[in-house]
Amino acid sequence: MLFRFSLYGFLKNQRYYDAFLILAFREKGLTFFQIGLLIGFREVCTNLFEIPSGAVADLYGRRRAMIFSFVAYIASFATFAMSESLFLLFGGMFFFGLGDAFRSGTHKAMIFDWLRLQGRSDEKTKIYGYTRSWSQMGSAVSVLIAGALVFYRGNFTDIFWFSIVPYAFNIVNFFGYPAALDGDRKSEFSLKAVVALLGKALKLSVQFPPLRRLVFEGMGFEGMFKASKDYLQPILKQTAIALPLLLMLDESKRAALLVAGVYFVLYFLSSFASRNSHKVTEWQGSDEGAARVMWWVNLGLYALLIPVLWFNTYPAIIALFIGLAILQNFWRPGLISRFNAQSTPEMSATVLSIEAQSKSLATIVLAPSLGWLVDRVGSFWPVGVVGTLIAVAILLVYRGKDV
Repeated sequence: MLFRFSLYGFLKNQRYYDAFLILAFREKGLTFFQIGLLIGFREVCTNLFEIPSGAVADLYGRRRAMIFSFVAYIASFATFAMSESLFLLFGGMFFFGLGDAFRSGTHKAMIFDWLRLQGRSDEKTKIYGYTRSWSQMGSAVSVLIAGALVFYRGNFTDIFWFSIVPYAFNIVNFFGYPAALDGDRKSEFSLKAVVALLGKALKLSVQFPPLRRLVFEGMGFEGMFKASKDYLQPILKQTAIALPLLLMLDESKRAALLVAGVYFVLYFLSSFASRNSHKVTEWQGSDEGAARVMWWVNLGLYALLIPVLWFNTYPAIIALFIGLAILQNFWRPGLISRFNAQSTPEMSATVLSIEAQSKSLATIVLAPSLGWLVDRVGSFWPVGVVGTLIAVAILLVYRGKDV
């Protein structure tokens, strides 16, 4: 099953548009604020369906939930490829948010259930980090393919069409998952059962301090990273235009070459980070100790972004964004392991969906806010300021509490 789990992650990250998403929307004439609204709307949709989707997956079959998720993704890719108006792009974001909601938490719960059935629950961080490393390796391969597609097609939009193919293959992959990973589900739909499980999980999240703390940590770390990471794309385009190289090529082709190269390095190093995230835990003696160290590193990286973005020091900007991506991949497996440790097996997908929902809530606020600030000041330095403030707030609130 490790092969199928890894194949899932590899195919899932064949998102050829991912490294060019902001550039594709800018190509359609959108402002950063409008792009932020689209991202925020996607997170609203994910937020609305997140916890119910986890409960449905736990009760009625995780494989079915995953297949439905990837059908929704395919619908979103087709909509993005065909749409030019902002209104229709919101429709594409609806399908994407729906796909995210039914996927996040569900597949992680399948991995953790498999480990429990194999008697290997103590390897959660290591195994999840291993499978996540294949996801990042998939991203490294996909960005090279995407760069070639943009270079030869001459636009950023066609890559949405090509993204459909690996997602169709992943649906086939799900048919090879054993029925035991569906969880202890019921055969008939019961809204009452969904609401009961949902209520139990929400009550646990609010009333249990360790789980409540994890929710806020996820909002600060993951929400900010998700809202800010794609600003690397326009920065790379500006860098490509400023470089006195390959001047015979148009801007999109020069950007494609630089984006592909930088993102390949980013994803390759992120894969290494995911695979070795458990070593940070071993070094610190616990997931909580590792989280404390990574919060301080996170603060340092965002603080350094402020001056280099102010002075447009492109090499340093690129290096810091890569550093944030690497840090996030050290962070993510430990966070998921901490969430899983606070849940029961029958509620694992639901609790992990609460984690994803909290991240979505933060992104709903941060994405349009960052877009508005960037449009307002005409520069990207607000990204560093907001990230620094969030890290300081978390470290102050949880000082002396293993963070």
